[in-house]
Amino acid sequence: MGVLLGGALTEGPGWQWAFYINLPVGLLLLVALPALVPARAPQAARLDVPGALLVTGGTAALIYGLVKAGDAGWADASTLLPLAGAVVAYTAFAAVERASRAPLMDLRILTRRPVVAGVFLMLIATALLIACFFLGSVYLQHIRSYSPLKTGLVFLPVAVATGVGAHLGSRLVGRIGSRPMAVVSMAMAAAGIIPLTRLSETGSVYAGLLPGLVIASFGLGAVFVTATTTALAMVAHREAGLASGVVNTFHEVGGSIGVAVVSTVAASGFERGSVSGFNDAFTVCAVAAAGSAAVALALVPRGKPQATGIPHAH
Repeated sequence: MGVLLGGALTEGPGWQWAFYINLPVGLLLLVALPALVPARAPQAARLDVPGALLVTGGTAALIYGLVKAGDAGWADASTLLPLAGAVVAYTAFAAVERASRAPLMDLRILTRRPVVAGVFLMLIATALLIACFFLGSVYLQHIRSYSPLKTGLVFLPVAVATGVGAHLGSRLVGRIGSRPMAVVSMAMAAAGIIPLTRLSETGSVYAGLLPGLVIASFGLGAVFVTATTTALAMVAHREAGLASGVVNTFHEVGGSIGVAVVSTVAASGFERGSVSGFNDAFTVCAVAAAGSAAVALALVPRGKPQATGIPHAH
């Protein structure tokens, strides 16, 4: 729904409404949560306010710096200062958590191999998927002169393929294991992106761009489920909530990294209206996907994750 609604809003009242639309949705959830979610507190817990502020501020600074990198360049002060601020905030957060009696986060979770594997898979999969959406959208609108709404319609099969890949991945990961699932799915993503490195300014979008995006998104959808399932089902039940939070944080960071990197690589193509920059950016994505498949072969633990009662959803 998002790609279609985003195209309709951009073509209609303006791209700013892609952000405004979140306000009534958020307010509706704020009202609905107390009525629908039971208020269960098995034990009293203190909120680690300094830790919460530091990790939230650090993550916000990191994402802002990465977004600015794609716009202003990696050497610009508007990029470097937020990134440096993120490093300072994360360093202070680690110190606060070690000293706190009731830390927001047990930093030892980052030494758990399943969590590290889940974080890696989520980071790369999100970076690749958002990068492909971003590049494909700009290519269609600036090179092929598609309207925002028509671009959203073109991306509907890609969105469906992501969901189908996630659904199939959720059924297979418990049968064949996390490692084979991660490697095969990431290799499929690389195979789908490779044809996109030869895009042209002419020819059929439905024969040139769309098949590769569908194959890549199908594989990445399966990677999303593999990432969350590995991180949650292969750690102790009491650590599953924290593992989920860590993995989903890197989901947000991954999207920012993906856009920052490919927009930097493809910048020349954006400026000249040339397709060469897009081909270079898709080449980076293909290499990253293939390399991640090799890393997953060594990093992702062996074994078949068992259900924990916690939904392995993204």
